Amino acid sequence: MEKGRTINVVGAVVVFFILLFVYTKFAGPIPFSVNSTNTNSSDTFQVSGVGKAAAAPDSAKVTIGVIKTSLTLSDTQSKTNQAADQVISAIKKLGVPEKNIKTINYSVNPNYDNEGQKITGYTVNQTLEVKSDIDKINQVIDAGTANGANVTSGVEFILNDDKRTELENQARKEAVEKAKKKAEGLAKAAGIKLGRITNVTESSGTEPRPVFLETKADQSIPETQTNITPGENNISVTVTLSYQTL
Repeated sequence: MEKGRTINVVGAVVVFFILLFVYTKFAGPIPFSVNSTNTNSSDTFQVSGVGKAAAAPDSAKVTIGVIKTSLTLSDTQSKTNQAADQVISAIKKLGVPEKNIKTINYSVNPNYDNEGQKITGYTVNQTLEVKSDIDKINQVIDAGTANGANVTSGVEFILNDDKRTELENQARKEAVEKAKKKAEGLAKAAGIKLGRITNVTESSGTEPRPVFLETKADQSIPETQTNITPGENNISVTVTLSYQTL
């Protein structure tokens, strides 16, 4: 009796594997899937705050250019160099040191006839970048345009390093305070108990206010004086705090 039961079990097992073999032969392998969930004993809670600070800039940069066109290359370069020297001399007379005046572009281009075959002349472009105290930037622009500059592309207002660092510290303190206050409010509303701060990240930036001018080579220079007001430069700091939840 026991022997017969054993034979039946063995036979059932053999039949099962035969059927399994036939199924996988024609229908492919049997798919299996396992679902798993990972849980951490300590989760993190992140919140960000933004702080801002502003102050009047200390200095400014302006781009001033001279463009000349003539029949020969030597004549074009000579006219351009002469005009650029006049511009530089006039700006230096305002008390701007020579180290704050630099050439950032010097280009030479041939001009062609309507068929694009014959050279009819040359155009030379010399561009200067001038940095000055904030109270002199209007005079710099006027001195440049009055002495041969026929391109002025823009003005950028700048904070010195010490003032920028001071503003960043102010904005950072405000950002941290806002982030902590936000974390406390969100945690209370969500029923979360906060632990210690495990990580702090920061990103910062300046909100520059470039002023674009439109004085070009083919336009007459206005007789009125330049009047550009600097306003304030803004510093923004974003701080992200990561808390351990209990």
